[in-house]
Amino acid sequence: MDQRRPPALRVLDDPWARHFLSPAFRAALGTIKASGPLGEWVEAHSTGLAAYILTRHRYIDDLLVAALARGIEQVVILGAGYDTRAYRFSDALAGRPVWELDFPATSARKLEILGRLGKDLPPARVQHLQIDFRQEQVEDALFRGQFLLGRPTFFIWEGVSMYLTRDAVKATLHMLQGLGGPGSELAMDFWFLLDAPDLVAAAHRLTPNLLHVLGEPITFGIHPDDVTHFLDRLGYRANEVMTAARLEARYLDNQRSVYPADYVVHATWGS
Repeated sequence: MDQRRPPALRVLDDPWARHFLSPAFRAALGTIKASGPLGEWVEAHSTGLAAYILTRHRYIDDLLVAALARGIEQVVILGAGYDTRAYRFSDALAGRPVWELDFPATSARKLEILGRLGKDLPPARVQHLQIDFRQEQVEDALFRGQFLLGRPTFFIWEGVSMYLTRDAVKATLHMLQGLGGPGSELAMDFWFLLDAPDLVAAAHRLTPNLLHVLGEPITFGIHPDDVTHFLDRLGYRANEVMTAARLEARYLDNQRSVYPADYVVHATWGS
């Protein structure tokens, strides 16, 4: 949807995103494009989830580019889905390796689509590691892909933590510390239960119930006021907590709002 805007007005530029849409979603996107002002109104008055996903992705993009400029040596994307950073930032990566981990079916479909794009893609040193996170440890999958243990690594973990238990989140964060060496960085997002007494917050509190019906129950939440202490106890330093309001202020105009129950954290360790 963001690609339909002029380049200067896009939150982020992903020219390959449309290739991963199903025929039904391509048709829906075409309808939104054709609707003109109506499509803009629908997006502006949505729950803000689309705007959150866009601004979350852009913020992590900015963190990644800055980390590469500082000399980060490798990138790991957990639950990569249809992430295209390995191609969008091919120049900035300059041959540095990227490991993408995801469920076999998703990874296989992505590889099939990338194969069709072929020479249209910029060069990228990326490994697609298929993993069932319920049955295999992340470190085992990475070692299959010849991951460089103990090197400064940029880890991306977005759109996942809220669907895990607190213990699973803590275990993964402990594991990442053992993989990345001094100077490593982490970009990940969290969810929390809105407690404001107004009708808008009450409406947002219904979202977890909807996701549960759709088969993706939210099981872990932590308030942004508490996340710095949560990470500190695990050995991380939270450099920045980007709430919905801060994402809006940095990346959006006044016509769109970001879903207020999600936020992104940039954290480091070992330096």
